[in-house]
Amino acid sequence: MSQVLASEGNIRDKNHLTGAVVTSKESKEIPWDDLRYIFGEIMYGGHVTDAWDRRTLKTYLEVYQNPHLLEGMELAPKFRSPPPSVMEYDDYIRHIEECMPLESPALCGLHSNAEISYLTNSAERLFSNILLMSERGGGENTEADKDGGNDTGSSRQAALVSETMKSLLKNLPPEFEMVSLSAKAKPLLSGSLGPYIVVALQESSRMNTLLVEIRQSLKALDKGLQGQLNMSPEMEDLAKALGINQWPGRDPQSKCQWEKLAWPSQKSLSSQFADLLQRVKQLQNWTQDFEMPKSMWIGGLFSPNSYLTALKQVVSRKKGIPLDNLAIETHVTTIWKNSMATKNPTDGCYVEGLYLEGASWPRGEDVGRLFDVDGTTCAGSLTEARPKELHAPMPLIYCKIVPTSSTSDEREENVYECPVYYTSARGATYLFAAGLNTDDGGLSCRQAILRGAALVLSTPD
Repeated sequence: MSQVLASEGNIRDKNHLTGAVVTSKESKEIPWDDLRYIFGEIMYGGHVTDAWDRRTLKTYLEVYQNPHLLEGMELAPKFRSPPPSVMEYDDYIRHIEECMPLESPALCGLHSNAEISYLTNSAERLFSNILLMSERGGGENTEADKDGGNDTGSSRQAALVSETMKSLLKNLPPEFEMVSLSAKAKPLLSGSLGPYIVVALQESSRMNTLLVEIRQSLKALDKGLQGQLNMSPEMEDLAKALGINQWPGRDPQSKCQWEKLAWPSQKSLSSQFADLLQRVKQLQNWTQDFEMPKSMWIGGLFSPNSYLTALKQVVSRKKGIPLDNLAIETHVTTIWKNSMATKNPTDGCYVEGLYLEGASWPRGEDVGRLFDVDGTTCAGSLTEARPKELHAPMPLIYCKIVPTSSTSDEREENVYECPVYYTSARGATYLFAAGLNTDDGGLSCRQAILRGAALVLSTPD
């Protein structure tokens, strides 16, 4: 950035300028497009492999490398770019070193909530690592306990593990009866809802695999604690996880299979087990008559993309359009409770349980103009995140299946392409991109990108 500021033509020592594109005294215009390409595609772009990170890098360059940079543009709160007519290269370097504000989210275009989220995650990782490295998982032994040969901390830990194990076994739901489910689903597979039924059977099968593993491993641990079986490494890792309220298998060194067979999550053991019960309940309701739910909690599925693909298959069969020529168009409704969804939309479904990070969604009278999409009332646009609200709940979203050629140019210009992730960890948990409306009164697309606005299906504890 200092190279750009210094290239106005008032620099006495031009040896400081580097790069293939610089301006001379005879130049009247700075090649901003060329500079952005050099920095974003040649010098740094080759190190960026994620498409969303590349979009962020491109946006930063568009925001900070433009003619306003030489006209007193505000680079950060109360920190403006000084005019090049009164400064040389060394003056710029000194000004940046002496006057740059302290590091803060606003300095990078982020919301203040980003710092809260960062500090919270750092503290959780710190204490989690302390628990993992603790030989007894947090138990405290006094000198009196050791001298008396009574390991009180170890006894408390064993009692906690035993109590947790028994509670999980008691509340663990039974497996799905796949033979009867398959028989019930067979005559329906050839109907219009066939793709949905296939997804329901696949989800039930995967849930059974997880439930069987949980039940068998807990029963084996119970026998191990009673001395009926030798304690294996798997049992020891399971007991350690139960003692610190961690979902077994989340530790990379653990030999437990729970994490491998489950869905992506950042929740603790107690929270994720409660999540498990809700998922089983949704599957039970779905497979009772194999009717398409009025609103689907896609975060409660092992593979949400399978359900979204089933939506495309149904529309593809109904309209005779190739599957590859269909796309998902999202519209945010005014429905905040799934019980208020009384019918299935025409070409798609309502999805629930999504949360916004880095932004917020208006409620009540703040939603602005209402508009209709296939009989569904929709409204609202991206707004600034509310202070200390790290995960803003979203109303039901209408995922409409449309031909790829039907998306209007006007909608694309006013829509933020928002990545949807399974968890706040993002990265490999990416699912699809949802279009969220923007307007002049709320966040623009550029602001949403700089704030890292994204939708997640599952929040941490």
